[in-house]
Amino acid sequence: MSTEEIHSGELLKRAAAGDERAVNELFTLHRGRLRAMVRLRLNCRLHGRVDPSDVLQEAYLEICKGLTDYLRAPTLPFFLWLRHITGQQLIMAHRRHLGAQMRDADREVSLYRGALPQASSASLAAQLLGRLTSASHAALRAELQIQVQEALNSMDPLDREVLTLRHFEMLSNDETAVVLGIKKSAASNRYVRALERLKDILAALPDFADLA
Repeated sequence: MSTEEIHSGELLKRAAAGDERAVNELFTLHRGRLRAMVRLRLNCRLHGRVDPSDVLQEAYLEICKGLTDYLRAPTLPFFLWLRHITGQQLIMAHRRHLGAQMRDADREVSLYRGALPQASSASLAAQLLGRLTSASHAALRAELQIQVQEALNSMDPLDREVLTLRHFEMLSNDETAVVLGIKKSAASNRYVRALERLKDILAALPDFADLA
């Protein structure tokens, strides 16, 4: 068991005993991972219109309301419950701001159970190219991002989702299996395959190899 899991367990005991400060500390403990999920899965049309912090604030309010019921009968590991609540708030933000465009946005939602909006290839490519920020690399980065996006789009959708969960959201193999509703062995095998596929994709891009 990790230090984070131990700390989270202690805070959950305090929250169950009515310690309101523990609820805030629990959310703060996991806030970074939740923010990463929101940033990855926020529709690109909403960049500049929706702040991930606003989504997290709405999620926190819902978590405060629902924590007692969760503690009484937990149906998910605690972090995955937090992630689920936050994901629901992200979906609501999409619906509020996209309006008539929501049908197109729905096409970007992955097909596994309890689906959240998919991380776009643009978001994933931006994460991979995050360190290429100097002015001398600006033009190359723009061209390279398009190449990486196209390569990511060529991946099997479920493999790309596994890659997103494990590599970018930093979920464990067990958490990934629960989120996708598949066996742990299947989640592990898909991650290995997706990671190898990603390495092959990047190795085939000369510009990326030169700047890596």
